[in-house]
Amino acid sequence: MQQSSISLADRIHLISVSSTARVSAEAEKLRRAGHDVVDFGVGEPDFPTPDNIKRAAIAALDQNFTKYTAMAGVQELRQAVCDRHKLDFGTSYSVPECVVSVGGKHAIFNTAQVLINEGDEVIIPVPYWVTYYDVVNFSGGKAVLVETQESEGFALTAAQIEKAITPKTRLILVNSPCNPSGALVERAEFEKIAHLAKKHGIFLMTDECYCRFLYDSDPYSVAALPGMKETVIVAGSLSKTYAMTGWRIGFTLAPAEICSAIIKLQSHSTSNPTSIAQKAAIEALTGDQSSVDVMLAEYRNRRAYVVERLRAMPGVTCPEPRGAFYAYPNINGALGAEGLRSPMQFAEKLLAESHVAVVPGEAFGTEHHVRISYATSMENIRKGLDRIEAFLRAN
Repeated sequence: MQQSSISLADRIHLISVSSTARVSAEAEKLRRAGHDVVDFGVGEPDFPTPDNIKRAAIAALDQNFTKYTAMAGVQELRQAVCDRHKLDFGTSYSVPECVVSVGGKHAIFNTAQVLINEGDEVIIPVPYWVTYYDVVNFSGGKAVLVETQESEGFALTAAQIEKAITPKTRLILVNSPCNPSGALVERAEFEKIAHLAKKHGIFLMTDECYCRFLYDSDPYSVAALPGMKETVIVAGSLSKTYAMTGWRIGFTLAPAEICSAIIKLQSHSTSNPTSIAQKAAIEALTGDQSSVDVMLAEYRNRRAYVVERLRAMPGVTCPEPRGAFYAYPNINGALGAEGLRSPMQFAEKLLAESHVAVVPGEAFGTEHHVRISYATSMENIRKGLDRIEAFLRAN
C-alpha cells in the first residue's frame, strides 16, 4: 500500500526533538526490554516533592479547586513568586510584572515569541541548554553563539558578549548556573553584562532554573541591580528547586508590557497553568524551605564523587561544576577508536553496550563532551561510573 506524504508547516522544521528527551526515550526502550539502565541523561531531581507541597495539592482537590484560573496564574501565586524572589535576592517585582507559566521552558518560549522578530539576533553562550537554540530559530531569530573556554571553567565574561553585539542584537540569554556545564557567571561579571545590555538597549534574560543550587557562593539575581528592571527578564522554575518537575510551574518576571504580551499569547495556547499545581506552588514558595538545603548538600557530595571518578578515567578530563547538578567531562582523549569518533557515537555505543545513558555534547554546541546528570542516587552513580570506566578501558 502506498504511503501518503503529509506536508507539514515549514516552521516545525526549524526545530529538532530535544536531545535529552531522545536519550531518555532510548533508555526507556532498553528498560522495557528488561535491561538494567543507569540514566545520567535526564536532568530531574531524584528527591520526592516535599510533603508540605503535596499536602497543599491534596487540599486543593478536597476544596474542588479544579476550575479555570486567571491566564497568568492566580493572584496569590503571582504575589508569592514576587515575594520569594524579593526574599531570596532583594528584587522588587509586583504582580503585573509576573506571569506564571507551564514550566520554565514555557516561560522562555513565551518570551522569545513576544520579543523576537524575523532576523533579530540572540546571543547564546556555548555550551548552551538544548532548547535555547531551537526556541530562537522557531521565533524567526538568529542564534549568535559565544564560545566560552573550558580552561576557564566555561565562565562567561562581558568582554565575550560585547564582541558579539551588533545592531541586530535583541536579546542576551544567560543561564547561571549553567546546564550542561555547571558553570557560574560571577556576580561582578554578571553585573557587567547587565550594564552592557542596558547600554545597548538589549534585553538580558537570566534563566534562574538552578539559582538556588550553588556550591561555593551565595545565590544572587542580576535582576536585583538598581535600574535594571527595564531590560532584565527573569525566567524561573519550581521544577528543580522543589523537585516539582512534573507539576509544570514556571514564571517570568519582566516589565509589565512584556508580561501583558505573554498573557495574551498564553491565553491562546495553554490558558492557565494547572489549578492544583498552582496551589502546590504557593506552598512551595511560602512554606518551609529546608528541603532546598537538604538537596544542595547531597548534590555537593555527589559532585565531589563524580568529578573525582571522572578525572581518574582514561582519556577524560572534567572541570568542576560550580552549581546545578551536571558534570560535563571532556572525552576527547577517549575518542578516535572505531565507533567512537564523536560524543554522539560514544553515547550511542555506551547505551547499547553498557546500558548507561548520557547526553552527547553536540546537543549543547560542543564537540568533545558528554553531559552526566548526578541527580540520581549514589548507588546509581557508582554503578554507572563503574560501567563507564569499564567501557573506556575496553575501547
